[in-house]
Amino acid sequence: MTMFRMGEAADLLGVSPDTVRRWVDAGRLAATRDDQGHRVVDGVDLAAFVRAQAGDPDERADESSARNRLRGIVTAVVKDGVMAQVDIQAGPFRVVSLMSREAVDDLGLAVGSVAIAVIKSTTVVVERPTSHPDTRRNGS
Repeated sequence: MTMFRMGEAADLLGVSPDTVRRWVDAGRLAATRDDQGHRVVDGVDLAAFVRAQAGDPDERADESSARNRLRGIVTAVVKDGVMAQVDIQAGPFRVVSLMSREAVDDLGLAVGSVAIAVIKSTTVVVERPTSHPDTRRNGS
């Protein structure tokens, strides 16, 4: 069973440890104490909490087979004669898109504008951290 300390849960959720503590104190997120007396959150409970907090899909979700839609703010736009690079910060995640300069201009993408990165991929690489201190296991 994977258990996360308050700071580790906060890192995964992109919030401060104080926010996680407030959620636990308010009863929104279940926590127990480990052998050292630290409050910890069970990984299954944390996953359920995150699912419950997820917002509704945006209005275009029913019009596309793409399910990975990340709303964020444009932080950089670099254009050359034909192509452009657009950086979007979606929560704690940076998404970089390469597209035509024409598409950037047509969409009116500029630093500070809101954009949705729609990701459709047949290849998604999933990795597990190796010996990373952010993941605690009990009983293994």
